[in-house]
Amino acid sequence: MSPSSPTQSNAPHGLATHEVVLLLETDQHRGLTDKQVAERLARFGHNILPPPRGVGMLRRILRQFHHPLIYVLLAAGAITAALAEYIDSSVIFGVVVVNALVGFIQESKAEAALEGLRSMARTRARVVRDGRERTVASENLVPGDLVLLEAGDKVPADLRLIRLTEFRVNESALTGESVPVAKDGAVLPTTVPVADRHNMAYSGTLVTSGSGAGIVVATGAETELGEIHRLVGAAETLDTPLTQQLARFSRILTVGILGLAAVTFAVGLLRGQDAAGTFTAAIALAVGAIPEGLPAAVTITLAIGVGRMARRRAVVRRLPAVETLGSTTVICSDKTGTLTENQMTVRTVWTPDGGVEVTGSGYRPEGTLLGDDGTPIDTTDPTGLGAALRWSLLAGAACNDASLSERDGHWDIVGDPTEGAMLVVGAKAGFTPDRVAELLPRQATIPFSSERQYMATLHRDAMTTPAPQAPSSADHVVLAKGAVERVLDLCAGQLSDGTVSPLDRAEVLRAADDLAGKGLRVLATAMRPVTARDEFGDDSLPGTMVLTGLQAMLDPPRAAAAAAVAACHTAGISVRMITGDHAATATAIAGKVGLLDAAGEPPVLGRRRAGRVLTGTDLAELPAEELPDAVERATVFARVSPELKLRLVEALQSRGHVVAMTGDGVNDAPALRQAAIGVAMGRSGTEVAKDAADMVLTDDDFATIEAAVEEGRGVFDNLTKFITWTLPTNIGEGLVILAAIVFGAALPILPTQILWINMTTAVALGLMLAFEPKEAGIMARPPRDPGQPLLTRALVMRILLVSSLLVGGSWWLFEWELAHGANLAEARTAALNLFVMVEAFYLFSCRSLTRSAWRIGLFSNRWITVGATAQAIGQLAITYLPAMNTVFGTAPIGGGVWLRILAISGVAALVVAIDKRLRR
Repeated sequence: MSPSSPTQSNAPHGLATHEVVLLLETDQHRGLTDKQVAERLARFGHNILPPPRGVGMLRRILRQFHHPLIYVLLAAGAITAALAEYIDSSVIFGVVVVNALVGFIQESKAEAALEGLRSMARTRARVVRDGRERTVASENLVPGDLVLLEAGDKVPADLRLIRLTEFRVNESALTGESVPVAKDGAVLPTTVPVADRHNMAYSGTLVTSGSGAGIVVATGAETELGEIHRLVGAAETLDTPLTQQLARFSRILTVGILGLAAVTFAVGLLRGQDAAGTFTAAIALAVGAIPEGLPAAVTITLAIGVGRMARRRAVVRRLPAVETLGSTTVICSDKTGTLTENQMTVRTVWTPDGGVEVTGSGYRPEGTLLGDDGTPIDTTDPTGLGAALRWSLLAGAACNDASLSERDGHWDIVGDPTEGAMLVVGAKAGFTPDRVAELLPRQATIPFSSERQYMATLHRDAMTTPAPQAPSSADHVVLAKGAVERVLDLCAGQLSDGTVSPLDRAEVLRAADDLAGKGLRVLATAMRPVTARDEFGDDSLPGTMVLTGLQAMLDPPRAAAAAAVAACHTAGISVRMITGDHAATATAIAGKVGLLDAAGEPPVLGRRRAGRVLTGTDLAELPAEELPDAVERATVFARVSPELKLRLVEALQSRGHVVAMTGDGVNDAPALRQAAIGVAMGRSGTEVAKDAADMVLTDDDFATIEAAVEEGRGVFDNLTKFITWTLPTNIGEGLVILAAIVFGAALPILPTQILWINMTTAVALGLMLAFEPKEAGIMARPPRDPGQPLLTRALVMRILLVSSLLVGGSWWLFEWELAHGANLAEARTAALNLFVMVEAFYLFSCRSLTRSAWRIGLFSNRWITVGATAQAIGQLAITYLPAMNTVFGTAPIGGGVWLRILAISGVAALVVAIDKRLRR
């Protein structure tokens, strides 16, 4: 009989151990034989996920040319080459190639930066084959393999657990659940969701405590990890708002330019002009009207934004992604590891003597203990802590199997995060692990189990301060910690004011309920002085212990999360929490970071929404047509599966939102891919999440997203400024040529001169706007409406105004020079310089589309000055150098002409300033 993976026919969590063994034709003690392994490896393949589909170099190069304006430029270049206008053709093709190179280089740099974040270490697995324990590469595991696990191991495949000893697994990367899950081997209903399958260990999760063995039931693409990988591949990659708007704008512009060129050609023919000359003029009009610098400006402006983001600890994989956050209306954030530290931290220690608040977060053993009145407690002398607090901290630190380590300034724990939290709070009070081991050497242990729900340890008491009411012969102490009700069952008294008094069970439960209601995980601690001859075991503890206190902990919010959320709200961006964690914990964190107020409502964002916490069960029960409305009203989504995360993003998008999704776990990947922009965590994020994301945060800090929003808005502002600046020149050039054809007059500007104007000003002047600093108040604006056109009506009117000034001014100056004795080359040189001078004056106005150039400071962008100086040198060269006179058909002009050019440019600048002030 040929074995089949249980995932292909039956749910392994719904089968008894012996049924899984039979189905997979394996042995739960000896494992598989080498022959079986070889056969199954050939049949099922290696235990690896299919690699993400990469984009080949040729395709990456070709897609740099996928732009309507680029198509027109390529056609214009081909036509001018066919007409033997080789200079014009070379310039056009040069523009196209430079733009493609900038985009390709930037994408390559982003991919290289992302590759540097990936861990290159291979996972190893301990297996039993032919009855012998071996260590093999996890990629060589097959269904039926018997895998051994212990604390600190990464689960290498999907396993049906068969033998367990105090086994707990951190599944936050898969389910979003921040608290480690206790595992057992009991058979479960087949309908139980992944997060509640306690007899399974899934690929990619981490063993935090205990040891166990499991049979491989799925590998590679058949694992739960593989299923999410398929969801990622199925999710649609959406165009960003910028790419959508630029494509729409480019199509309209392309149609308009081609239509204008066709009209020009038709008019010339109707007037009886030479067909070849008229066709050349029409091509010149098209080339002149096309903003050749726009594709390069878009690419370079985005690349500059990417560079700024890299300095703010974010790697952008696709150029448009840096702008997308600027138009985001909703940020869907994962909780664990994104808004929180993903490190359990004791926040409160309650004792019968009162409550103590603890500062600091994460596993770094730095913080302060604050008394009821908010004053710091002196921890330099532990004897002054109070007996109950002292013994609660000692019980948490000594009755503990976790270990604390520091590497390169980063603190971490090996073991259960809740034990790590108790270890750290003890260290904050001076009870470091080394100090505890010296004061209370451990002699024996009753390990934690899911049935027992507590852990107890026996220690030799080397404390200089005797335990409260300890018999004179007592030289040992029993310490315990665990679930509140189970520890209370062990206790007959409580430690208060340094003495033992009768246990007030009701008071302790009220305190525990109050702490749990705040979303905290609560554990109780207890102690009992004993002698070396006293019995130590499960049967000897009930009714003998003394309660010392309660320790309440939670995965704390990141330090900057609340400020970042507040900044997003100020910017009109709604933040939603989507997590696999429990509703109470999610609600508590949501309140701390400002997603919910004291009444459970979200902050007001222009109008009040009904703040609601919805669970995955709530969402699953909703009819499909009601889901978008429910999602629109809710703020926190708890116990959500990967499939539901994807549906939530789709529901928000159906309401017209531009959605950004943040996350680090495997379970976040499909939604990261579906969102307009996916933001993955670089440090703690899984490789699946990083591959699905558009942006990777190298510091895992939600606050960096606020910086991305600000940077994105600045990028879009600068692009809009460039378009508003460049279009009047292109329109003006086109209209000047059209007017010359209509009136049968000589062209005021030659095609080569048009190319000179467009390319030199785009590089020396226009691209300097990409370096423009972000304007004040940029984060106080509401998000940009995704349906709003790239250019508003006011900007279109300004573009037409400046175009009219250019056409009128250049035509008047051209005719004036001819009428006063200038030859054709001199008149054209005057018109050429007028175009450039008006552009330079107008550039300073475009540094802000609403505010005066004087108010933002003429020299606050030094690159504008550098560019203007370079352009001035170029204009002197094309005007006075004989070689350039020959190539471009120009001629030297006198000082009087320059004065007229300056006067017309000054008038144009004044008219624009008046228009801006009136509209403001």
